[in-house]
This record gives sequence, C-alpha cells and structure tokens, in this order.
Amino acid sequence: MNFKKKIAGVLLATMCAALFAGCGGDTKSADTASGKKVQIEYWHVASESFGGSGKKVQIEYWHVASESFGGQTVKELVKDFNEKHPDIEVVEKYNPDMYKGLTQNLQAAIASGKNPDVVQMGWSFLNYAAENLKYQDINQSFESAKDPNFLKDNFLPNVLALAQTDDGKQIGVPYSISVPVLYYNPEIFKAAGLDPANPPKTWDEVKAAAKQIKDNTGNMGFFMQEYADNWTQQAIIESNGGSMLKKENGKTLAGFDTPEAAEAYQLLADMVQEGTGLHATNEEGFQAYLSGKLGMVCTTIGKRANFEKSAKFEVMAAPFPQFEGKELKVPAGGNFLMIFSNDDAKKAAAVEFIKYLESPEALLKWSTGTGYLPPRKGVENDPNGFKKLVDTNKNVQVALSLMPNLVPWASFPGANGLQAEQLLIDARDIILSGKESAAQALHETAEKINSLM
Repeated sequence: MNFKKKIAGVLLATMCAALFAGCGGDTKSADTASGKKVQIEYWHVASESFGGSGKKVQIEYWHVASESFGGQTVKELVKDFNEKHPDIEVVEKYNPDMYKGLTQNLQAAIASGKNPDVVQMGWSFLNYAAENLKYQDINQSFESAKDPNFLKDNFLPNVLALAQTDDGKQIGVPYSISVPVLYYNPEIFKAAGLDPANPPKTWDEVKAAAKQIKDNTGNMGFFMQEYADNWTQQAIIESNGGSMLKKENGKTLAGFDTPEAAEAYQLLADMVQEGTGLHATNEEGFQAYLSGKLGMVCTTIGKRANFEKSAKFEVMAAPFPQFEGKELKVPAGGNFLMIFSNDDAKKAAAVEFIKYLESPEALLKWSTGTGYLPPRKGVENDPNGFKKLVDTNKNVQVALSLMPNLVPWASFPGANGLQAEQLLIDARDIILSGKESAAQALHETAEKINSLM
C-alpha cells in the first residue's frame, strides 16, 4: 500500500469522527437557506514535508555498488521502486572506497545535518556504527510503519543476529550476504597442465598451481582481492587457526599477532615475491583475470555476475581453500541496511523502500545482478525465483556450500575503529610488498591497534 492510500485512510477516519461529533449534543447546523456561508473544519496529518505541499518525499540511498559491482542493478531497483511509489522518490548515491569510504562520508554528512536515509553498512563496521553514529532504531521504525513483525516474520534468528551488536541490539536489516570463493580460468588451467574439474582445495595446492601456471603459460597465477577492508585476509588467517580479535578482561584487542596468522599471511606474500602471485589494485587484478592473463582470483561471490558477463571464457568457482587438517572459516561479507532519516516522513519512506529491497522479487534481481546471496527466509526455495538460479548456476552452488562455514566479519569497536581498520589495511601493503615479514608487520600493527582500543 502506498503512502497516499495510508494517508487517505487516516483522513477518512478523522473526518468521519468529526462529522459524528458534529451531529451530537445540541450543536445546531448552519442554515444554508439563510444565505450565510457554511464553515467546516478539515483535520489532517499531512505536514509540509509529507503531503501538505503536494511534493514527493525524497530520500537518499547510499551504497557501495560500483558499475562493475552491482551499480546498474541498484539503478534498476531504484527506478522500479520509484515507478511503483509515485509519492516517494529515491535518489541513489554511490560511495567509493567500499564501506570504509562510505562510513567516513556518512560521518561527515551526519555532522552537517544532511543525513542520507537508507545506507548499506558493511558487516565489519557494525560495532563502529552502533557506537559512533546516530541512527534510527530499526524496530521502532517498523513499528511506526505499522509493520512491527516484518523482521521476525521474514528472517531467521541467526540471520537477524548478523545485524545485531554484541549485546543483542538490532541496528539494521540483513541485505547482502557473500562468501569468498576461488575463481579460476579453466583454459589457463588446461594450458598449464592442470585439471579444471579438480581445482585447488588447500592453500598448498593453490601455491603449487600458481607456480605451475606461471612456469607453463607465463601468466600470473594468483590474486587475492585488495579492497579497503580485511575480509579475505580474515578468512585465510582464521582458517589457519588464527583470530582477528580477542577478548581480555572484557576488552576487545587485536588477535592476529600469532604464528598462525603470520603463516597464513606470509603464504600470500611468498607467492608475490616468487612472481606467481599478484599484488595490485582490484581493478588491475580483476582485469588481468577477465582478460585471460591470470589463472586464479580469490574474491567475493558478489562479483559473480560481473565476471560471468565480462569474461571471454567460462568463469568457474571453487570453495575458499583450506589449510590441511584445519577448520574452514569464512566471514560473512556484504552489508545490512540502516536508517538515518531526520524526520518522520523520510523515515516512513525509508521503511517502505527497505521492504521493497527485501521483497523476493527485488532480492532475485539483486542476487542475479551481483552474486550476493539473499538473506530472507524461503527465497532460496522459490521455484520461480532464486531456486531457478541455484539449479542452473554451479558457481552459486559453490557459494551456498560455504554457508555452514560462516563466521562474523570482525568489527573493530570504539571511536578509533576506522583507524584500526586502516592500520591493518596498511599492514597488508607492507607484507605483500616485502618490506617486512608477516610476523613483524602483524606484531607492530597489533601493538598500534591495541593502543587505540
């Protein structure tokens, strides 16, 4: 139901109440035969910002979807919503530098009083957002929109928990779920003497395959994404028995200053130093893969649609590699939706937009246009929706096979959370460029972060 219909219902009830009140008691009605004007009162709830001026309610939707990473799908979703809701206009805004860049921009916007309304917040910034940003309570927002059970009715408890703080407070609605996978080029595999039907399953096998690709084809063997976050690095560290964070005396500290974390990170650095691994920007690494000059790239399933559309070869994906004899752990990537609206009209419109984005139809478009997995329960079994995509796309099947291995994406808490995240990103460049060993760089970075925490 759109907002005009909702307002019409309220107005009708209010007018009826006024009319019935006018018929009671000894109040006399005006005599139209006397030639006097009949004066009546019209009570309404339309403020100047919501219906009173006849203008649309305009809200901003902030996201991190670049043109090669779901940006076009965002535009299509916004266009479809606007056409279906003539009383609301959503304006989308892309924020570069992923969730770190978005969060920095969001802080500046809030400080100036120019809040966006709906925001894609990365899982790794959940605690930081909860502690440092002024947001709208998501449960109260849906209650005000007369749909208090929307979250409980449409999401499993463990999925809702992804957008909850450590103390259980729900601060947003789960939206995009991704896992890291190993994409590979089957043509390069064949040329290198590798079997495309048997991709690497362990990190030792990845390292050996990267060397074989380089030796036999001259192409680069391996690249791990280098976004402005530490998502895939967390996956390899924790799959080797390490940890990104730890608790000591109730305080959250850096947990990656360990032999397990250093060993995992050093494996990546060794491939770069040996000339079989690539240390580059995402644009360079992804383009090398798509142009047939890179054998393997480890990144999000969220890049699936773009890779499959852009590559001149069959894009194949394998599960994130393991360390021999150790439990595989992959952090849940993607984002959840938060509301930052400053007034009630915008907040109501924001709820309506989130409900649209979380509809089975919109989630199918989002998953098809990106590769993200839908969070809403039941969507995966819809024979006319996501299930059809699952049944026909092996790369989606690979991603779904990793769901039992999901762990939370580490989120640095406190006012210095963004700075802590950046320090660990800087350490990545130090390690992969060979300036310091992984053990030394991680130790120094842990000390700096702990002094901030």
